[in-house]
Amino acid sequence: MAEAVERHYKCDIEGLVITRYGYARPTKHIEIVEAAHPVPDQAGVDATRRMLALVGDLKQDDLVLAPISGGGSALLCAPLDGISLDDKQQINQNLLASGAPISEMNVVRRHFSAVKGGKLAIACAPARVCGLVISDVAGDDLNIIASGPTVPSQIEDVSIIPILEKWNINIDPHILRIAERHNSPEVPQNEVTNRIVAAPSQSLEAAKALAQSHGCDVKILGDAIEGEARTLGAEHARLAMDIAKTRTKTDKPLLLLSGGECTVTRTGDGIGGPNAEYALSAMIAFNGAPNIHLLAADTDGVDGAAEVAGAFVSPQSGRCATELGLDAQSHLERNDAHTFFEKLGEQLVTGPTLTNVNDFRAILIG
Repeated sequence: MAEAVERHYKCDIEGLVITRYGYARPTKHIEIVEAAHPVPDQAGVDATRRMLALVGDLKQDDLVLAPISGGGSALLCAPLDGISLDDKQQINQNLLASGAPISEMNVVRRHFSAVKGGKLAIACAPARVCGLVISDVAGDDLNIIASGPTVPSQIEDVSIIPILEKWNINIDPHILRIAERHNSPEVPQNEVTNRIVAAPSQSLEAAKALAQSHGCDVKILGDAIEGEARTLGAEHARLAMDIAKTRTKTDKPLLLLSGGECTVTRTGDGIGGPNAEYALSAMIAFNGAPNIHLLAADTDGVDGAAEVAGAFVSPQSGRCATELGLDAQSHLERNDAHTFFEKLGEQLVTGPTLTNVNDFRAILIG
């Protein structure tokens, strides 16, 4: 996104962009800083503080372009005064392991941040702010994407206690009191606009067009599907098997596409990964069903905390796992799907894709 800004914006420009380790790109005028994701680190905190300082003395005729994508909740990190980075990291880890949907996780994150929930846009006043946003959330809700740093929100006066209780998330009462003191809704005094420039639905439509050009029928199940990854994997597997029973030899192959964001409630010793867990649960449900193949991956190339986009499943996957002595159900129960597919040789490793429009799932019925 920073490269695109430099290509197309011909006036004087300077800036700072924070991205994930390994994702930096060559730019001339915009500085790129790398930091940690999905759990923030000191590099992200330092860069965010520098960003706030950079916009601190702008004038009314200045324009701030804010290219934002998913992942910003961890990368753009400035804890409120009195909250340490260690506190912030623990909150993030608890959220990621809870099974809470991203919409509720980011409501919590906004409460402990000096930059989320529109606070970055407010810090830019009186300059104009234009957010250019790649959506990675169900429904493309601007408040939720990267926790909405350029989207002034009235939600901060809503208590987060029900969310914490619902997902059994423990946060120190002292930290909660700090958040309550700092989170009264604030209306920006500058002009702020935000525009979605890429979204999950576009990835599914592109895949649909490609599959149709190769002679497939295509059904899009939805671009905003959420829920527990293992539950959804089993449901989609049963749906595919039911459809397969009705197919004839003269039918075209059928591709089922879906997007959204699954979650993992981590109770085992594995690292989770919603797409890998979805694929493993589906593989178990398929039980070697013929003529059905599956792909589940995150479009940013990182599934959960793993440097792996996702996994493939074929009719032979279960048999090959048995031959290798792999217990699929045990790996699923331990939230260790990534290790399972690594040993099976069915991981999808893309490296940095330089975009993030959420999960991408495809089931091909021959």
